[in-house]
Amino acid sequence: MVAITMIGTWTYAQNSKTDSLETALQRSLDDSVKMKLLVELSVAYENIDFAKSLKYAEEAVVLAERLKEPWALNLAYRNMGITQILLGDYSTALRYSTQYLQNSISINDSVQMATAYNMIGDHYFDLGEYDEAYFYFTQSYRIANAQPDSTRMAIALHNVGRVFKVLGQYERANSHLELSRKMSAAAGDQLGEPYSLDELGDVLFRQGKYDSSLIYFNQSLVSLRTIQDQILEPRTMSRIANVYMRKGDFALAFNYYDSALISYIKTNNKLGTAEVELGRGQIYAQQNKFEDAKIAFEKSLAIAQGLNARTLEIRCYNNLSRLWESMGDFKKSLEYYKSFKLLEDSLFSQEMNEKMFRDQMRFETESKDTRIAQLSRLEEVQKSEIKRQEFILNIFVIVGALAGVLLVTIYRSGQRRKRINKLLLQHQEETEKRSEELEKLNQVKDKFFSIISHDLRSPINALAGLLDLMDRGALSPEDMNKNIQELKARFNHTRTLLNNLLDWTLLQMDKLSLQPAKIDMAKVGAENIQMLGSVQNKKITFSNDIPESTFAFADSNTINLVIRNLVTNAIKFTNEGGHIQLFAEDRGKFWSISVKDDGIGMKPEVLKMLFDKTSPYSTRGTANEKGTGLGLILCKEFVEKNGGEISVVSIEGKGSTFTFTVPKA
Repeated sequence: MVAITMIGTWTYAQNSKTDSLETALQRSLDDSVKMKLLVELSVAYENIDFAKSLKYAEEAVVLAERLKEPWALNLAYRNMGITQILLGDYSTALRYSTQYLQNSISINDSVQMATAYNMIGDHYFDLGEYDEAYFYFTQSYRIANAQPDSTRMAIALHNVGRVFKVLGQYERANSHLELSRKMSAAAGDQLGEPYSLDELGDVLFRQGKYDSSLIYFNQSLVSLRTIQDQILEPRTMSRIANVYMRKGDFALAFNYYDSALISYIKTNNKLGTAEVELGRGQIYAQQNKFEDAKIAFEKSLAIAQGLNARTLEIRCYNNLSRLWESMGDFKKSLEYYKSFKLLEDSLFSQEMNEKMFRDQMRFETESKDTRIAQLSRLEEVQKSEIKRQEFILNIFVIVGALAGVLLVTIYRSGQRRKRINKLLLQHQEETEKRSEELEKLNQVKDKFFSIISHDLRSPINALAGLLDLMDRGALSPEDMNKNIQELKARFNHTRTLLNNLLDWTLLQMDKLSLQPAKIDMAKVGAENIQMLGSVQNKKITFSNDIPESTFAFADSNTINLVIRNLVTNAIKFTNEGGHIQLFAEDRGKFWSISVKDDGIGMKPEVLKMLFDKTSPYSTRGTANEKGTGLGLILCKEFVEKNGGEISVVSIEGKGSTFTFTVPKA
């Protein structure tokens, strides 16, 4: 959806302006003038005629590339991205906005960079990739904060609030949205108020507070009509329709859906049209008009698939599954339910949650530093004020011989102010300390609530769905076995994530207790090969060439985790039918243990980022496996805590060898 996002300042062009620009374009013979007019026309038509805006932007790109004018090329790509957003085609918009960002970076334009990061974040948000959206929104905030640009800071905070909203973290969503609302008002941004009211209303709607949400939606609608914004208005009307549908007032819900649909069709907003069709289908389903509901759901699903709007696609699959269940066709219901769960799990994966957590912690830590810096500046101002008051007081003391009584009064007043200021400084320091302690506690709480809740929900929901289908006898023995295997795999992934998170948390809190003992490294290698080799399906062969006499003196649990993570990493980046070898070498007081694969290898620039815990590196494996980079960071931490070192040698296209040292027994 198009939100407060990216655009910084919207242009409300009058028809007379577009007419005069088009007339000037027809008369102009100079290419430079034509290029400028094309850019202006593209901006002028942004909120009037999307097709014309896109047409003029495309023509501007051709001229700008020929004339080598980076500023015009940049604005043209920006306008093309905005137009595709308004049309609901987020995949195409993402391509143009990425080009816009690259050009902004090349000309070192911080304002355009902040806008571009916001636009890309908004595309990922509407595509359902919330971890990527959060990253780009926070990047935009960092750039805007460095200027400082309060309007773009408010826009970025607004969008971060939207991410927390869809993830169910409503308190965090409200705090970001309210802060953004205040900053927009202070900056004189008229659009900030209705956009904030619309999102705050949606938070209340998701919490089931329908009457309160209506108040916010109606206030947003009034504000939008006051400033004549036609972009957000149909979405707000669609959300009002959702409220009335939940309240059971279907007639009023249909009225708002129809009004929204007229606006969406007028602007050719396909995604908005699909949202309305989904809502109408839900009403038909509640009225037992199953055929009408099916037509509406299928129409919405077709549009969502065409636009790659995966969050909308998930909702369509879920509603179609329930519809076919109501119609008694359990086989089709199960098919749609599987599609629903498969797509939902791919969006709300454990890798996404881990990345979200890391970005969230980094962003909140940086925000904390900003607040501390602001408090420090305030403290300096207060100290300066105290010194100034003392100086004035001393002057009055010197001159006070002429007015003794007045001198005593002023002196006492100054002393009183001084004591009050000192008390305020003490109170401020105590408040800052308490704030830091509370923030640390909130970080731990947020980590477990935001990551564990999402990752536990997937296998539990899948189990609940399976049990429900079993109870109704809707599963054949073959389907039963297949679903049990899928469920088992999900629980194994969740268990691995929990173990890694626990180990990482213990490291961060310095609670990890190492118990060095004699370890048979050949046995540890064999056990991990047996365990991991049995669950991989790439037909990879393994060889354990660690001699039986290889005994180390270290903590067995952490060393076992190091080997397990290195072998898992080798499997991830080895092609089908490849080979992985474990071997050891004598290095005096240490053993060096190596895990070698003949996989795809890495570029030299990637090697430098592998063990950077401030910015973990991760990429997909040869079978499209996702990763987080947390495993290699744990390996480095654990090896060093056991007195060893870890390194890697890799040749792109030939494979990698990870080697760590461990003390001999």
